[in-house]
Amino acid sequence: MTLDDLRRLDPKNIGNWPLGPKLAALLTLLIIIVFLGYWFDWQNQMEELDGHRTKEAQLRQTFLDKKRQAINLDAYRKQLDDIEKSFGALLKQLPSKSEMDALLTDINQAGLGRGLQFELFKPAAAENLSEFYAELPIQLKISGGYHDFGAFATDISRLSRIVTLNDIGLSTAKDGQITMDAVAKTYRYLDEEEIARQRKAAKGQAKGK
Repeated sequence: MTLDDLRRLDPKNIGNWPLGPKLAALLTLLIIIVFLGYWFDWQNQMEELDGHRTKEAQLRQTFLDKKRQAINLDAYRKQLDDIEKSFGALLKQLPSKSEMDALLTDINQAGLGRGLQFELFKPAAAENLSEFYAELPIQLKISGGYHDFGAFATDISRLSRIVTLNDIGLSTAKDGQITMDAVAKTYRYLDEEEIARQRKAAKGQAKGK
């Protein structure tokens, strides 16, 4: 069929067209229908389908994570129990407010027991408060022999409560004795009322910002 034959085809009487042009017209119409259907309907459905597929993959991964956690639940419980026991053991190394005086006496006696002379033993007027514990710095100035200081430091480390020696400075006197300036820091846990005040103060600071 020539181009002139196609031009002579009557678009109002497609039923009388030859088979070739008729099939071509039907195919063109089908393509237009498919394109319009995709553009106005199927495209959104396909995007929605992709979204559901992504959500399905996420849910599947969440399920697998939960399943692994369920399988390892006993191990997690044991780990939590071990952490709680370790925390309890550390907490026991922090004295309560009522035990602080006894701890200060223990530090003093540790030095006197090694023959050291305290020229200064001055706890700070105020504690440094944290969320769960309080830190008490103690200014120390002690005189004695070199080996006595080593024994004193060992005794401090063996106390049942946590005590650290910081900012240590050593100087030698004319009589051969050594003078040590240091800051001993000991810690105590806060009681429930003090913890509540600390949390309240922290919330107040956060609101102020």
